[in-house]
Parts: sequence; C-alpha cells; structure tokens
Amino acid sequence: MNVAVAKTGGGRAVSDLFASAEGRLSASPDVIAARREAFESYERLGLPHRRIEEWKYTDLRALVGEVLPLAAAPDAAALKRASDAVKAHAIEGARKLVLVDGVFAAELSDVKALASEVSLMTLREALQKDPGVLKTVSTDAVIALNAALATDGVVLSIADGAQLSAPVQVVHVATAASVSVFTRSQVKVGKGARATIIESFVAAGAKTYQVNDAVIIAVGDDADVAHIRLMDDAPDAVNITSQFVTVGANTKLNFFNMTSGAAVSRLQGFITLAGEGSELSINGVNLLQKTEHGDTTLVVDHAVPNCVSREIFRAVIDDRAHSVFQGRIIVRPDAQKTDGKMMTRALLLSDEAEADNKPELEIFADDVSCGHGATAGALDDTLLFYLKARGLPEKQAQALLIQAFVGEAIEQIADDGLREHVIGMAERWLERRS
Repeated sequence: MNVAVAKTGGGRAVSDLFASAEGRLSASPDVIAARREAFESYERLGLPHRRIEEWKYTDLRALVGEVLPLAAAPDAAALKRASDAVKAHAIEGARKLVLVDGVFAAELSDVKALASEVSLMTLREALQKDPGVLKTVSTDAVIALNAALATDGVVLSIADGAQLSAPVQVVHVATAASVSVFTRSQVKVGKGARATIIESFVAAGAKTYQVNDAVIIAVGDDADVAHIRLMDDAPDAVNITSQFVTVGANTKLNFFNMTSGAAVSRLQGFITLAGEGSELSINGVNLLQKTEHGDTTLVVDHAVPNCVSREIFRAVIDDRAHSVFQGRIIVRPDAQKTDGKMMTRALLLSDEAEADNKPELEIFADDVSCGHGATAGALDDTLLFYLKARGLPEKQAQALLIQAFVGEAIEQIADDGLREHVIGMAERWLERRS
C-alpha cells in the first residue's frame, strides 16, 4: 500500500512560500540543499501543537495558524522608520548592529566602532564559507523552518582575552505588516573574554508580523558574559526565538529576558554546561495583558561536575493573558556536585488571567543539590490597603507592589545603566496598563 502525505491549505501555503523565497535566500548549491533538507523536516512535522509535550501550552496551530509571506528587503522608507525606532530603543553607550525586516542594515549599525574589538560577518557572508551554519541538533519544527528560511543575521567572534569596552546591542526592527521575518545569528566568545550582548525586538509601525529567530552562542573557558534580551514587539505580532548556548569551564554567564509585547511569544533556550566550575544565572520577567500569550521554555543541561545554575522567573498577568514557564534541569550521570535551583512565581491581576508553571528535574547523579518551586497568587490585600491608606491611588499602589515583585529578577542585571533601562521598560508597561 502506498501512503501519501496530504497537505493542508496551510501546508501548501508554506510550500509556496519556500519556493518563492528560495531564489533570494542564497545561490550556493550546498546552502540550497541544506535549506531544502530543513524545510522537508518542517513539512514532516508541521507547526507544533498541544499533542507535543514541549508545546502543550503553546499550540501554534491554534494560536498562529499559518506562516505569513516572507518580508521583502527594506527600502529607503523602511530604513528611515527603522532608524527612528533604533534611536528610541538604543541603549546608551552600546554599539548597535541593526537587522531590518530580517536584513542586516550596515548603514544603521556601528560597524567601524566594533571592527577593532569584534570580528563581524553577516549570515549571508558566513554561509558562503560554511553551509553548516544552518545545521542544528534539534528536531523542533520551528527551528527547522528557521534554518530553511533564515534571511540574514549577525555572526560575531570575540577573541580570546578580549574585554569589550561597550555592550553590543543587536536590534531587530520590524517595519512591514503581515509578513514573516526569519533571522539566525551566532556569537562565539573566546577564552577569558568579557562581553555584554543585548538583543532588542521592536516595531517601527509594523503590525501582525511574525518573527522566527535563532541564536547559537558558544562561550569559552574563563569567560564572563552577560546576555540581555528585551522583547517589545507590536501587540499583535508573533515572536518565536530559539537559543542554543554552550558554556565552557570556569565561566560566568548571566542571562536575562523581559517580554512586554507580542500577541504570541515563546523563548525556548537550550543551555549546556560543558565545562567544570561554571556558574549560570537565568532570570526572566513576563509582563502580559489583554489576550497576550507569553511562553518561556528552558532546558539547562549539567553535562559535567561542579557547576551551579540559578533560575528566577517572574510573570505579571493581567486581563485574559496567559503566561507559561517550563523549566527543566538535567543532571547527567557524571555531573556530580551539581548545584541547580529554579523558582518561578506568577502574579495574577485579574480573575481571568492564567499561569502554567511546569518545573522539572531529571537527575542521574547521586551527589547533587537541586530544587525547584512554583507559586501563583494575587496582590497582597493587606499591603495594598496599607499603601492606599497612605494616600496612594489604587493603580499606583499596585504599580509599587508589582515593581517589588519583579525586582528580584531585574536586580540580577549587574550593569547599572542596563538595569535602569529595564526598570524603565517595566514602568512604561505599568503606565500603559493604567
């Protein structure tokens, strides 16, 4: 008996999208072959749905439905809108690398200022040398689709012992409506290097767009790296970001994420502690309102002994919004003396708000210290009454309590300027809520 796979209308649309985009993605036969292989993997899987355990709470078939057409290369008007958006969201003192509708914009980036400290290529340039840049070990459908359709990205290499004098800010700007954007970036941090990498996702008048981003990070031994991700996409956008991080020995990695936009968002991170004596700190805040859906899914793999990981996650959920946290700590059989802790807390500001917290431990070693916790609740009525009794309006009193709630995660940002910038983003979200 012959078995044929019947494609849905959405499947046909994505097939047409790949066929129409194939010509502008790359002319190299090896790259085209890699893209086709990735797309065939996606076609077999389709958009993730609730029957897949990792996507149980974020059913993209129901929430998104279809993949929109690929965004065109930005024109002069789009670059002008992007320039204004970059100025509004730029981190003071940071050196910017700007991607507009998935295409690297050298004219908006601080390429010359970075040249003396960082080796920089675009994804297009990197693919000419090594088509393997598109390969991933994951079987996830959205990651396969990213490999098939990634338009551009930045490839950074920080030399051994380098001490970056300023943070590097990668700004993703969306200027077009009803399109999809696929980007893929790589960051390699050398032995003993020190760096701060910031990623910002912003809109410049765009609506109902979709972002599929992938980031591959390799951190060498004895390094000290801070990675800050700030997602403030349009209220009706979709943002799916996948991160793959490998950490060397005796290294400190501090990762922070804030989600305060997009109708549907998911950050999925896969972090492997591959060298002994390393310390990993992961902190995150979801600020959600209306019908927004924000998903943070993290897998921390302790592959070697004597490593420490800490995860602190906070979610503030208003109206009918939905926050998801899935955190898994894996301790391999040889990873003795592992110290891993994870804590997630959700603050529900309305009766219709929803939080799903799913912390997990998979421990295959016997000399470890691991733990997790999850809570969900409303604002403390006693504290709220105390503040109102001293003359504060209810919204302002709520704002103070919310700031204190998310503060534990935000305070983990070591850089004072960055921390103040993130606090400012949280305050603006609270003002919009008011």
